[in-house]
Amino acid sequence: MSGPGELVLVATPIGNLADLSPRACEVLAAAGVILCEDTRHSGRLLARAGVRGPRLVSLHAHNEAARLQQVLSLLEAGEKVAVVSDAGMPAISDPGGRLVDAAHRAGARLSVVPGPSAAPAAVALAGFSSPRWCFEGFLPAKGKERSERLRAVASSPVPTVIYESPRRVDRLVSQLGALCRAERLLLVCRELTKLHEEIWRGPLFQAASRWPEESTRGEFVLVLDGEEQTGARAASEEALAALVAGLIEGGLSRRDAVDEAAGRSGLSRREVYEALSKQEKASSDPL
Repeated sequence: MSGPGELVLVATPIGNLADLSPRACEVLAAAGVILCEDTRHSGRLLARAGVRGPRLVSLHAHNEAARLQQVLSLLEAGEKVAVVSDAGMPAISDPGGRLVDAAHRAGARLSVVPGPSAAPAAVALAGFSSPRWCFEGFLPAKGKERSERLRAVASSPVPTVIYESPRRVDRLVSQLGALCRAERLLLVCRELTKLHEEIWRGPLFQAASRWPEESTRGEFVLVLDGEEQTGARAASEEALAALVAGLIEGGLSRRDAVDEAAGRSGLSRREVYEALSKQEKASSDPL
C-alpha cells in the first residue's frame, strides 16, 4: 500500500470516562474517520472529550467483513482511520481483528494507543501468585465446544480470565464449581471502574448463587486461579464425584444426580458417568 494513511487502534474507557487518555483524545481529534462499534455510544464519549469533526462509521461484529475494502480504500487515499470499541481495546473480544489482519496484508501503516482493558485490570486485582495467565474471553454459549473449553479452564495450571454477561454468570460459576476443587480461588469483578463497581474474591464454594440472573446487572470479568499441574484432571473428576454424591445425599436418585451434575458442569451425562467410574475404581483399588 503506497498511500500515507494509517490505521490506529485506540483504547477507550471500560467504565469511568475519565480514563480516556490525553493522547487518545489527540489521535481521535486528528482522525478523518473513526470506526465505532456503536456510533451513538462513541459519539457521547467524543462529545464529553471535546472531540468534534471526524466522521463516525460503524464497525461491529455483523458488518466488519463488509467494511474491509472500504476502510482499505480510505487508507490508500491517505486517510488517518481510528478504531474504537464500546469499551477497552478493539480486537480484544471486540470487533477489529479482521480489519487489523487485512490492513497488515495490504501493507498499511498501523499503530496503537494503549489504555484501559478489563483483562489485565482484573488479573492485577486477583493477587494470584502466577506470573503467567491465560485470556479466554467469552466462552462458547453452549454445546460440545463450551464443555471442552470449560474442562480446559478447569485443568489450566495458570489463572484464566473469562468475560461473561450478567445473564450467564451464575451458570458459569456453577459449572466451574462442578469441575474444580471447592477451595479453588475465584475473582469476580462487576462493573469495573464504574460507580457500582464490585470486586469479590473467594473459594468457588462460596461463589455459588451470588449473582442470580434475575437481579444481576453489569458486565463481568472472572479470574479463576490455576490448578496444580499434578492431578488436575483427577481433581476435576473428584469434584464431579463429590457433586453427585452430595445430590444423592440430598434425595436424588443416581440417574437424576448425574443429570443435574451434567447440567451444572456443562458436560454430557456420559462424561459425568465416566468421571464417576474412574473415581469409584480409584477408591476401590487396594493400596
